[in-house]
Amino acid sequence: MTTIEAVKLRRILDSRGNATVEADLWTATGYGRAAAPSGASTGTHEAKVRPVEEAIRDAEERLIPDLVGRDAADQAGFDRAIRDNDGTPDLSKVGANVAVALSLANARAAADAYGQELFRYLGGCFAAETPFPLGNVIGGGAHALNATDIQEFLVVPTGAPSAADGVFANAAVHRKVRDLLVSMGKGSGKGDEGAWAPAIDDLSAFEVVHQAVTAVSDEVGFSIGMGIDVAASELWNDGAYRYRDASRSPEDQVAYIAELMDRYNLIYVEDPLQEEDFEGFADLTSLVGDRCLVCGDDLFVTNPERITSGIELGSSNCVLIKPNQIGTLTDTWEAIELSHTHGMDTVMSHRSGETTDTTIAHLATAFGCIFLKTGAVGGERIAKLNELIRIEEQL
Repeated sequence: MTTIEAVKLRRILDSRGNATVEADLWTATGYGRAAAPSGASTGTHEAKVRPVEEAIRDAEERLIPDLVGRDAADQAGFDRAIRDNDGTPDLSKVGANVAVALSLANARAAADAYGQELFRYLGGCFAAETPFPLGNVIGGGAHALNATDIQEFLVVPTGAPSAADGVFANAAVHRKVRDLLVSMGKGSGKGDEGAWAPAIDDLSAFEVVHQAVTAVSDEVGFSIGMGIDVAASELWNDGAYRYRDASRSPEDQVAYIAELMDRYNLIYVEDPLQEEDFEGFADLTSLVGDRCLVCGDDLFVTNPERITSGIELGSSNCVLIKPNQIGTLTDTWEAIELSHTHGMDTVMSHRSGETTDTTIAHLATAFGCIFLKTGAVGGERIAKLNELIRIEEQL
């Protein structure tokens, strides 16, 4: 029933118009499809992506013959076969884009063979609630030229009675932000992830988002929190964080982010310091306590070894999870399990270069992530948000 009979890889487009990998996998009674996303601001320690056509050609010759005939229900064995075939710590021979597409397609095929939705197949009876949607409404940094220094200004409907209400609340904030920007004469297009990309400074962006959140919260009758993804590694240069209007030392950066947390009551801050500064993360986390989630993305890159280093130093209280950073579903689950075991929250995340693949909505639900970070609008983003609504109906 779950013996793998055929595997097909193809080149498809992502949301930036770049090539990425899609995998189809068939068992005797099941079928699964998954696609690899890609990031614009990527961590140095992420698993390595290979050129798409080259990676597909090599996988068809060297890897897929090893996968056909295996049991799709043995996810750990399937993922171990990919790792063994690759033989490197960063998947640089197979390519993380091929590996993650195959790994997720295998899980989908196994779930289909058992007649189950993926979230139920992976989470079992313990998959009882959906995460809150976390969406960006103003973007800059590596996602949009000539916009804010801080890469993402985020909203999360922490008081929403349902995922559906939360999804629509975030979209309402996105519209309100547009209206406010237009009224300021700062109307703009959108960045890679569908957030507005106005030519304004960071503090102006904070004020706009704060006004929008306050207005929409009053309209919908529940609380909506604010957050940011600083993407500080993109600002780090020659020993300092280089903003357009300031240059901050690591100590200054900790103080600045803490001030922003207090001023705007931020509940989520991602990558406030550069990707090697475990100690700086620890200083900030100690300073803010449990008032805010301090989330590591480039710091951890969904890698259990780096998460362990963060645990030992008390670097953060939250881990961003991106399956393509580590390459397989098994590795992703191990990163989440390690984080949860040590009292850290996890946030399942999209990438800036996305497809209409909806798998991360299922993973976030199955694995008990607190948030699903996948934008607020845009076809490849709403595919995941709408899937979250459908999943909620089945819980």
